[in-house]
Amino acid sequence: MRAPLGNFADAIPVPECLDRLVGPVAEAVRHWRGSVPAEQLLLVDTEPEWADTATFVEHYGPELLASSANCVVVAGKRGGATSLAACVVPSTTRLDVNGVVRRHLGVRKASFAPMDTATGETGMEYGGITPIGLPAGWPLLVDSAVVDLPHVVIGSGARRGKLIVPGKALAELPGAEVLEHLGG
Repeated sequence: MRAPLGNFADAIPVPECLDRLVGPVAEAVRHWRGSVPAEQLLLVDTEPEWADTATFVEHYGPELLASSANCVVVAGKRGGATSLAACVVPSTTRLDVNGVVRRHLGVRKASFAPMDTATGETGMEYGGITPIGLPAGWPLLVDSAVVDLPHVVIGSGARRGKLIVPGKALAELPGAEVLEHLGG
């Protein structure tokens, strides 16, 4: 199958290649719900060393920059307790962690979670964290600009491979809240 965007050899509907996904992502697809059928989620093979946005678009097509999003794990602190959340923003923006995120989560301090925390808690690889398959109960903040995209390129849970999904599917994930200007 041809990917709807980018220069990829092929795209595979995710339900047909669960064995190529990390456990939490495969499990989320097995129990997929929502208005977007799981068959519309596509996996494209990519080189792990090209996972970071700038290198990724250089190799797979400059038009991908406008359709790529990053999923970032954030740690919020309040009263000595730390809570984790995930945020999805266009890759052309920076997450407003000290403004929109901190206020929305109602925490005193918010920061990017340490790499070992992000990977350990999600069961995903750094540089490939995706909003699909996050731990139950986590808030998932999604920038409205991502939801409005017909197709968005996000991590697959591993550095090798990316998912191409309809933007509106991200708004229907467990714990998802769509916010304006999450990426500044």
